[in-house]
Amino acid sequence: MFENINNTSKKKLGCVYLLKIFYTRQMLIFNLIKESFLFAFNALKVNRLRTLLTLLGITIGIFAIISVFTILDSLENTIRNSFASLGDDIIYVQKWPWTPPPGEEYAWWEYLKRPVPSIKEYEQIKKRSEKALSVNFAVSALRNVKYKNTTAENVVLWANSHEFEKIRSFELARGRYFTPFESSAGKNICLIGHEVAVNLFNGVDPVGKEIKIQGRKITVVGVIQKEGKDILGGGGTLDEMVILPVVYAKNLMDIKSENSNPMIMVKAKPGVSMPELKDELKSIIRSTRTLNPKEKDDFALNQSSLITSSLDQIFVVINLAGWLIGGFSILVGGFGIANIMFVSVKERTNIIGIQKALGAKRFFILFQFLFESVLLSLVGGSLGLLMIFFGSLYANTQSELEIVLTFGNIILGLSISAVIGIISGFAPARSAAKLNPVEAINTTF
Repeated sequence: MFENINNTSKKKLGCVYLLKIFYTRQMLIFNLIKESFLFAFNALKVNRLRTLLTLLGITIGIFAIISVFTILDSLENTIRNSFASLGDDIIYVQKWPWTPPPGEEYAWWEYLKRPVPSIKEYEQIKKRSEKALSVNFAVSALRNVKYKNTTAENVVLWANSHEFEKIRSFELARGRYFTPFESSAGKNICLIGHEVAVNLFNGVDPVGKEIKIQGRKITVVGVIQKEGKDILGGGGTLDEMVILPVVYAKNLMDIKSENSNPMIMVKAKPGVSMPELKDELKSIIRSTRTLNPKEKDDFALNQSSLITSSLDQIFVVINLAGWLIGGFSILVGGFGIANIMFVSVKERTNIIGIQKALGAKRFFILFQFLFESVLLSLVGGSLGLLMIFFGSLYANTQSELEIVLTFGNIILGLSISAVIGIISGFAPARSAAKLNPVEAINTTF
């Protein structure tokens, strides 16, 4: 029994001993960080001008590299959002392909001879397709739009069949969409985008008002909710468009002409893959155009993934260029920190000797100067990030491109600063840690 009590007491004493060791080590680490921070802060405070000049180098470096990434990320997001409006599950039947076939050149001389998609093909796809959820026929043209004495020039008229609202997602700020009867009968009605409403009506509710296109009166039945600017030049936003029933559009444009850019938009059913839908569409269109098995396709089946896959490759190259451009600036800032740390070691050689004589270990001296280098680099990097943040706020007021300093780029900037601080400060810190205490104390300058 006494042996069991003794064993239990020994275990408790062992646990207490381990806890004391752990607590002691934690306090040593905390004191080391505290002392290193105080040494670094005092060194930077005493040499204000030198600190400011050193900060300038790393600040410019971080500003250069993170500003490049911030602009590239904002540009990429804007472009991808623009293409997102095209739909990942939509195939566009058109005359011209968006990109050449893999491994081939863009044979425009062959595409030039192709016929444009027709209403007949649109009706055949609607009738025969089993994998399509919605099918829409669309044509477009530029026309002047007038309301009373106000004229909006070169407005995009986008005429669609009734399925347009199922193909292209949008919201109405006011009014309503076309009824099936109005679409099939070709009523003289339209939807207008936010910018068209602002430019023509200047605050007046457009719903129920009549606009004129080529002298024809068209009643506005709805206003589309503002979607924002599109970096592609308006191709992905409805803000500057007038949406019409395609049957009525025959009065304003030649829907069989290439100038009106006819296209058929086909949305896949849930669970249907794009290759499956493509194969079905290819079969329907080839049979409608009575193409022989040996003849090539005289139409293009486009989808947004064709462009987004190319964007991935383009932005990889651009990001690499961004690293190269910003890397040189960071390199200059790193050399500046290394140089100033060597000077700091020289100036404090006597203090290092005294610290070693009083029992300071090598790792304490090493950590002390390394901490100073990292702190200097992080302060400079933070100033660079602040410059980017305020610069992006100003740029957003002057440009239509929304520039945002993301959390990821903030972490990247601080991480680069910390790494540069460690790399730049290691050699000076190591030289300080290896100093002989007697020689260091007796060193004079």
